[in-house]
Amino acid sequence: MQRILRQRLAQMLAEARQALDPEGFIRLEEHARDAIGWARSDAMNKLTWVVISKGGTVADITMGDCVELTAALEEYHFRGSAGRLLFYALLKETGILPASAPPRFRALRIEGRPSIEQIVDKYGIECEPVRDLMVEYLTERAPDLDHTSLRSIARNLCRLFWRDLELHHPGISSLHLAPEVAQAWKERLSYIRDTDDNPIRPRVNFRSELVFVKAFYEDIARWAVDDPARWARWAVPCPIKASECTTKKAKSRVKSRMDQRTRTQLPLLPALLRAVEQQHKAAEHLITTTMGTPEGETFTVEGRELRRCRQGPSGRVYVIEAATGKKRNLTHEEEAAFWSWATVEVLRATGVRIEEMLELTHHSFVAYTLPTTGEVVPMLQIAPSKTDAERLLLVSPELAEVLTAIIFRVRRGHAALPLVSAYDVFEQTWSAPMPFLFQRRYGSEDRALTRSYIRECLIATSAAAQITIAGEPLEWRPHDFRRIFVTDALRSGLPPHVAAKICGHALLDTTMGYAAIYPEDVITHHRAFIARRRTERLREEYRDPTAGEWEEFLAHFELRKVALGVCGRDFGTPCAHENACVRCPLLRVDPGQKTRLEEIHANLIDRLTEARQQGWLGEVAAIETTLAAAKQKLQAMRDAVSRTTVVSLGMPDIRRSVGRSSGRQ
Repeated sequence: MQRILRQRLAQMLAEARQALDPEGFIRLEEHARDAIGWARSDAMNKLTWVVISKGGTVADITMGDCVELTAALEEYHFRGSAGRLLFYALLKETGILPASAPPRFRALRIEGRPSIEQIVDKYGIECEPVRDLMVEYLTERAPDLDHTSLRSIARNLCRLFWRDLELHHPGISSLHLAPEVAQAWKERLSYIRDTDDNPIRPRVNFRSELVFVKAFYEDIARWAVDDPARWARWAVPCPIKASECTTKKAKSRVKSRMDQRTRTQLPLLPALLRAVEQQHKAAEHLITTTMGTPEGETFTVEGRELRRCRQGPSGRVYVIEAATGKKRNLTHEEEAAFWSWATVEVLRATGVRIEEMLELTHHSFVAYTLPTTGEVVPMLQIAPSKTDAERLLLVSPELAEVLTAIIFRVRRGHAALPLVSAYDVFEQTWSAPMPFLFQRRYGSEDRALTRSYIRECLIATSAAAQITIAGEPLEWRPHDFRRIFVTDALRSGLPPHVAAKICGHALLDTTMGYAAIYPEDVITHHRAFIARRRTERLREEYRDPTAGEWEEFLAHFELRKVALGVCGRDFGTPCAHENACVRCPLLRVDPGQKTRLEEIHANLIDRLTEARQQGWLGEVAAIETTLAAAKQKLQAMRDAVSRTTVVSLGMPDIRRSVGRSSGRQ
């Protein structure tokens, strides 16, 4: 086949199809008539190469032939050609491949779920009895664990525990460790190490790793009582003390770090929402303008001069920046901007996990009738994931708008969503073909979005949003929106047990661990403490305010009225920005002062231009900060005005042609 692949003449391949199996190739061409021309030709040429190399007809092609063809393409041609897999889809959809063949070729290239023996053997344990013990132990625990947890335990026991002992103590064959051997292993485990065994940084979950090993020893000791012939020879004292496995302090530090991150991100969420929406609209406007420009022509968008490239057979839209000469794939940019916007909106409105979001399908929508009013409300069914329990979420109008945009995009004008199979990287299994909402066109086939693609989109969005904390850019992660959702829900008065049901938590403590607020019992006890202190204080200390104190209190609220709106600072606190209200985040702008703020904004631009011309760098930095705050407050004014705008629909016109006549004049 390698010699055949060097001959890539289209005429030769077309004549070969006519000579070898004209009916078989005509059948495949008719089935692929809806595909793009270049993709159809590529698929037919690849199948022709297989028939020429292997002999027979199209009906004799096997899955092994497809794997061999792709391997040869990767070695002798280029990976782009090997990634065009329409030829396999044609064989599968026309029934040439057996029913047992996977619906997508990628399932043949990605390894399936390994057995327990394969999981253990990849760590290279030299002691055969211990290797067999690990296999037996994991086999015994497998019925109660999911595949991800099973692989995690195998990694801890085989790689971090026993294989490490073999590398530093060659020939070791007993679980009964000497105190100095156990202590040296714990010291090595406490640090992440490089390939030369040099410590890089402390291991954050060090105590959690010890828990797995301690459970391994305790399980064997317990099983040895019931089945001594199988486990008694391995029942030895555990080298890990109970005090070494306490994770209370570590969990408290993690909780504190996550709470601080949530408290930081929660007030910045509106800025992120504005950024992703602006990025989505800008990318959509740019690609629309480019597609309306003839190929080779130069045009200007948002002050940037661009030149449209010739559109290739793939249909992607490219432009070249005149200033830098950089070639940009606008199709990819618009696609990434859309899925970033959709991901942020869905995650912040539902609080679901990223794997639950990616498993949403067109069948997830459920109509629920309220028993009291009979009103039909849309619900979103979340498939079982981490806790193996499904749940229903109410679809708000904002969420319904986002989901409608996703469905409209994925359908691409067809009557139904494409059926695709998704690969679970943790369970290492393929799902059945389903109409997933989060899918995109990849070459000649539709593929479900992956966790890595969503993370790449959010990283790009975080960089484009330019939201910084203490001068460092803030990176948004999918699970951040789940913590923000829980915190905001509990702060708004939602009962914790209801929030636990919405989030799919089996325990209420898990929900409270997500919330960056004080627990209710702490607040209750603190209020009781204040009440006891009041009863113990002298009554003379509880006096009415004097006239001067009351006038000072009222004057504070009178002084909060400023030119652009109302200052929201607390009573008894001075102005932190020295009356620079444009910069102050506590200023609640008045939409009626929009004209005044626009004048201030124009004046700042003029001052910034003068400062740059004169070289006043300190003044430039100060004006840029004020200008950014003015832009944000102008946008807040516009949003407030757009939300309160009244649209006149006019009066209806009653016509006889559409109404019913009473029969009387």
